Amino acid sequence: MKTRILIISILAIITATSCGSRKNIIYFQDEPLSEGQLSSEPTELTYKPDDILTINVTALDPETVRPFNLSVVSNGTLDVTSNQGGLKQQTYLIDYNGNIEFPVLGTLKVEGLTRTELTALLTERIKAMANDPIVNVRLVNFTITVIGEVNSPGTFTMQDERVTILEALGYANDLTIFGKRRNVKLIREVNGKKKFANIDLTSINSVNSPLYYLQQNDVIYVEQNNARVRSSTYNQNNGVLISAIGTLTTILAVFLIK
Repeated sequence: MKTRILIISILAIITATSCGSRKNIIYFQDEPLSEGQLSSEPTELTYKPDDILTINVTALDPETVRPFNLSVVSNGTLDVTSNQGGLKQQTYLIDYNGNIEFPVLGTLKVEGLTRTELTALLTERIKAMANDPIVNVRLVNFTITVIGEVNSPGTFTMQDERVTILEALGYANDLTIFGKRRNVKLIREVNGKKKFANIDLTSINSVNSPLYYLQQNDVIYVEQNNARVRSSTYNQNNGVLISAIGTLTTILAVFLIK
């Protein structure tokens, strides 16, 4: 009987100290996903405050569109994107009101516009003052954040407007072996509210999902699997566990001898 008490007590300590608690480790546990579900409809990237754009206007006669281009500056200027020859083209920062200050045309509302819409708007306005302008708009600070069970979590900025979830995970050097591939969470701000979606990377259908292509400032969270949750707590308490078992064994051994 006393031996059984000893064994049961030791097993109880092992169980209590080695099992990780999901609520202390996993992110976003209390968000009702159904209330913040991302739409499954395809959405094209639209410009938002704090986006940084380059806008280049060309024409058959370059002199006619020169006033519509910002000057090219040396490498020392901040918030610019590189051009050939060691020079940099100045950029347009969309302010909190969703506007940019464009040469000659003045203040333009660009928030909510796609690249196609902004290109068409600028082309139409410049046509009144220059023949056959060609407008090239580019977002140069497309930013995504990858956190959770990946090899190199962080925030990544790229000069591209068409980034997939697989490319984003590639920037983070892929999931670790402990990442849940069936439950990768995508977090996106839509009209000032956070929306969520779960993506199953084990399914080939994920590449056909409208959520496969990311939006500016998307966050990808890779949840830890149960093995990682358990091991994280066990490793932290390993010394405590050994000490507790040794102490209990000594106490109970003395008790059994009596």
